[in-house]
Amino acid sequence: MKLLLSALLAFAIASPALAIEQNCRSIQAKMEREACYKKQEAELAEKRKQAASREATPPYSAERMSQEDAYLKAQLRGICRGC
Repeated sequence: MKLLLSALLAFAIASPALAIEQNCRSIQAKMEREACYKKQEAELAEKRKQAASREATPPYSAERMSQEDAYLKAQLRGICRGC
């Protein structure tokens, strides 16, 4: 189920990008077509910049991880006191 959902999500994200590219190809006037391609380049650069910034930031801070560890320890103590 999760695999199907992720595949549908990936397709939904990729479809608009493909549609934009085909829209530029269908423009007959050279100046308008070039403007469309430049706009696409700017949008793609922005998306890459956002993706790079997401990858650069760690998903969890050390403080948050220690809080989650403490919470998990407390739950495990409640389940198994003699382990």
